[in-house]
Amino acid sequence: MRLKSKQTGYVANKIGIDLANAPFVTMPKGKEAVVAVCKEIIDENLEKEKRLDAKVNEIIEENYDEIEIQQVKERELFFMIKKRLAPEYGVIMNYDDRYNEVSHQILDELYDRYLLEYDVNDNQVRNIIFKSFKSFADAYDKIDDIVYDKIKKMKKEYILGSLEYELLYDRLYEEELKKRGML
Repeated sequence: MRLKSKQTGYVANKIGIDLANAPFVTMPKGKEAVVAVCKEIIDENLEKEKRLDAKVNEIIEENYDEIEIQQVKERELFFMIKKRLAPEYGVIMNYDDRYNEVSHQILDELYDRYLLEYDVNDNQVRNIIFKSFKSFADAYDKIDDIVYDKIKKMKKEYILGSLEYELLYDRLYEEELKKRGML
């Protein structure tokens, strides 16, 4: 899904904000309840992909000697195996199709739990959810580059992967999301 585990809350929050700003949507139990359900569904979808990735890694590990002999590029092999096993794990590989599917799941769940009311076509509401996914995905790389450059330009040097670096990165990342109205 091109998301990291800690980013699911950001996407869920973006969906909540965008739905709250839609003039034809009301949230009887508030935005926080909507965000919680969105996060739950996104986390569940991401967990499916993690299970798939684990299985692919297991297959590669079991066949490592053969892969070495054949001089196959592991990254390409990983993607080929993942693509083949994806339907079995309920994972959609095309991001737009996947965002669309998750948007359907979110809308259905929000409606079933009486967390969302609207007086327009389902597609209009689902499009808001889909666009939230797309805008986050499109902004992710830009924000990542901005945050990386900020850290790199700081007087103090931070070691990539250190706890201090990760905490700083998370703080700066959230600031950039707030600037864009995504948090």
